[in-house]
Amino acid sequence: MTQTFDLPRRLAAECLGTALLVATVVGSGIMAESLTKDSALALLGNTLPTGAILVVLISILGPISGAHFNPAVSLVFALKRELPVRDMFYYVAAQILGGILGTMIAHAMFAMPLLDISMKARTGGAQWFAEGVAAFGLIATILGGIKFERASVPWLVGLYITAAYWFTASTSFANPAVAIARSLTDTFSGIRPRDLPGFIAAELSGALVALIVMGWLLRTTNATISMHEKAQP
Repeated sequence: MTQTFDLPRRLAAECLGTALLVATVVGSGIMAESLTKDSALALLGNTLPTGAILVVLISILGPISGAHFNPAVSLVFALKRELPVRDMFYYVAAQILGGILGTMIAHAMFAMPLLDISMKARTGGAQWFAEGVAAFGLIATILGGIKFERASVPWLVGLYITAAYWFTASTSFANPAVAIARSLTDTFSGIRPRDLPGFIAAELSGALVALIVMGWLLRTTNATISMHEKAQP
């Protein structure tokens, strides 16, 4: 039996999921930075919890809201007409609110000011291109996963983000709501607010390109010929 959830519950799931995702990203970054001065080890300490929490959150909240946790994902599903446009705006608001709450939760756990404007520079053409690639890959993973391995989507997304942390120059934000939240932490995972426009534009652009490419790639044709028709002289 298919279960459906009303909009308030879906929005609560999006807010909660994004909050826990950001709390993990920021909190693991703070913990990693406090445990080692080796930047590679710190990045690894930030990467593994992020990939792991995505598997958990998508598994438990996906049946409620779709587990977008990302305005770029919500935009794609709105353009695919699988999410009403009005609901998309509500989803985005819930995701941004959840992301900010996630930063506050992480800071509170480490006895830091609840919000602290980041001073960490992340800008330039290479960084923006990396964010476009990161978002492209994320959307391609989601759309391809839904098409062929729906039950594996939580693992596919978690593994993709784990990999993308390391092969992209930007460490794969791939999420405007998470980027906004990370501008409010002056820690390992932060980004200066002035650098947000470039990141967000790149993320949305990468998502839209992925929608176009995957829409073409996953489109099937009606070229199948039945065995009966093949047997005809």
